[in-house]
Amino acid sequence: MKTVGNSRFEDLPLYSPRGLGGGRTRTATRTGRRALCAAIAGLLSLAAGSVMSATVFTPREIITWAPHSFAGTTEYLLVEIDGRQAVEANCTDGTASGLFYREDIDLTRTPVVEWEWRVDEILTGVDETTRAGDDYPARLYLVDEAPFLRWRTRALNYVWSSTSKPGSDWPNAFADQARMLAVAGAEHAGQGWRTERRNVLEDFRRHHDREPDRINAVAVMTDCDNTGQQTRAWYGNIRFLPE
Repeated sequence: MKTVGNSRFEDLPLYSPRGLGGGRTRTATRTGRRALCAAIAGLLSLAAGSVMSATVFTPREIITWAPHSFAGTTEYLLVEIDGRQAVEANCTDGTASGLFYREDIDLTRTPVVEWEWRVDEILTGVDETTRAGDDYPARLYLVDEAPFLRWRTRALNYVWSSTSKPGSDWPNAFADQARMLAVAGAEHAGQGWRTERRNVLEDFRRHHDREPDRINAVAVMTDCDNTGQQTRAWYGNIRFLPE
């Protein structure tokens, strides 16, 4: 897991003192230097705060996440595509398995998730609201887990839908504690990489009427067990960011 910052040094003005009457006095110079040092120290502190608060998972890290199978094993590979690293998911034999990261993500500090993915071909003739059609070329799971009260566990599934319009949502056909949110659709397939961005707290509030302090699992999954079709996707960086 890496951390990154988004502060830009060039966006902050630097104070350059000038003396009165066109000349520069020693006092003014010292004052200016102190002001400049204070500005730089503040900027470094701001940058450090951003570094500590953003959480980034690269494809090289995602490929090491724990596999979890629901039906067979979807193939996940670390590949180079379009000059960048990605996790390639190949679903060819009616499989449904994902890669899971099972550590807390603090939503009080990083409530926004941003991720990159690519799908070239969608599934055909499916009804995603039914069990027979509950397959997706790509999905990102976020789970607010209650291990001792399983019925209180809630999940968001951000999906690349084959038939539903982006912006639509529906309960998962197998477990209504999970909400399916279409963020990309058939019209986006074959158009290269997409970057998605969602406020996780707002989505939990809207779809589950709760505001968790943290989520307990993150996962990617490409599945084709219910439809028996074939599909493939690529996953790039996944970032959790401050607002």
